[in-house]
Amino acid sequence: MKINWKVLIISLIVVYLVAFIGSLLTGNVKSDWYIAIKPNITPPGFVFPIVWNILFFLIALSFYFSYTKTKKIIEKADVIAVFAANFIFNIAWSFLFFYIKNPAASFIEIIVLWVSILLMIFVTRKYSKLASYLLLPYLLWVTFASYLNYLIVFS
Repeated sequence: MKINWKVLIISLIVVYLVAFIGSLLTGNVKSDWYIAIKPNITPPGFVFPIVWNILFFLIALSFYFSYTKTKKIIEKADVIAVFAANFIFNIAWSFLFFYIKNPAASFIEIIVLWVSILLMIFVTRKYSKLASYLLLPYLLWVTFASYLNYLIVFS
């Protein structure tokens, strides 16, 4: 398999730019506000950057594999659209939860984020099964994050 380095590098840059923007909006996870509301089952703080870096790497690879397997411009546009929408929802969750400090709104938004991941899996599967499998850890992590967000809002 020949690697398209240009697409791979762009994939990594775009995905880690999304990660960077999200991290700016997340701010201080050691704030009194967050410490007061986080559920007891929340993993230790050091786990989050490790997990998210792995997930963003897998997301970039998923984009790369699905994009490079598409043949038609409309297929490429579908892949770009579903990933772009997900990136917006990913950033929006950090904005609503940490920046605005609105767990209820972020809970509604994380459901939309979760659905967008499912859509990514379905779209990428048409072009690359590997690309869709690479998104499963992301879906599982956001499922867990949704549960934590649920506990904050409804407990």
